[in-house]
Amino acid sequence: MNLAEQGDAFAAFWQERHLCTLSTARPGGPPHAVPVGATLDLTTATARVITSGSSVKARLIGESGAPVALTQVDGRRWSTLEGWAVVRTEPEQVADAERRYAARYKPPRPNPSRVVLEIQVTRVLGNV
Repeated sequence: MNLAEQGDAFAAFWQERHLCTLSTARPGGPPHAVPVGATLDLTTATARVITSGSSVKARLIGESGAPVALTQVDGRRWSTLEGWAVVRTEPEQVADAERRYAARYKPPRPNPSRVVLEIQVTRVLGNV
């Protein structure tokens, strides 16, 4: 997916400091939606969320991955990124995601059990 085709307003919106919600599915289907900080790489259509490896969201995505929705809202402007998430544990992947997070938000607190939820974006919805 080419996220650059979404335009400059879309790109700017995903660089502004906003909290997001990440929605995953619990066993049996009920949604699990939680607030998260997220970053988006337009070039690779990859969104990233840092979290603890023991978090419910990381466990729901699991070893095989899972479909997710990542949503950001600011008044009438909103954007949802749908895609397939996987859990990354490699130190270089975690460090890269921490750098991206720090650039958008602030440096994250130390967390030796941190993982990265890496989302390959396949669909974009919204009003930006």
